[in-house]
Amino acid sequence: MIRYQLICDQGHEFEGWFSESADFERQKESGFLTCPMCASTAISKMLMAPSVATARKKEERQMVAFDQAQREAYLKLKEAVAAIKANSEDVGERFPEEARKIHYGEADARGIIGQASPDEARSLIEEGIEVAPLPFLPDDAN
Repeated sequence: MIRYQLICDQGHEFEGWFSESADFERQKESGFLTCPMCASTAISKMLMAPSVATARKKEERQMVAFDQAQREAYLKLKEAVAAIKANSEDVGERFPEEARKIHYGEADARGIIGQASPDEARSLIEEGIEVAPLPFLPDDAN
């Protein structure tokens, strides 16, 4: 969807949403586009600055929905996940195998992270091996 800031010949400003830029012209020419305040059909687009998505804007959007307590909790969670990753060996898909080796004393005890299917994780827990999923945080996409 495309959002345009619109103005009528009487100076009323409003926004309109269109599936494509040509829809604005079609609706205007057919008379379907009218001002919600005065019903004028003399509508034009206002000059708008483009909204470019940047990493900073993305983070700001994600944080907007949080109140102060939630923001603090999110930042602590983010910090904890970063600390776990920094102090662990990423064993990738070998995670279930490596976790078992450590648990049964076949490998040196160390912190590891990696991937496991839900069934593999459940099997590890049933064997008494302590595992926990790391949360996927919005900044983890890269």
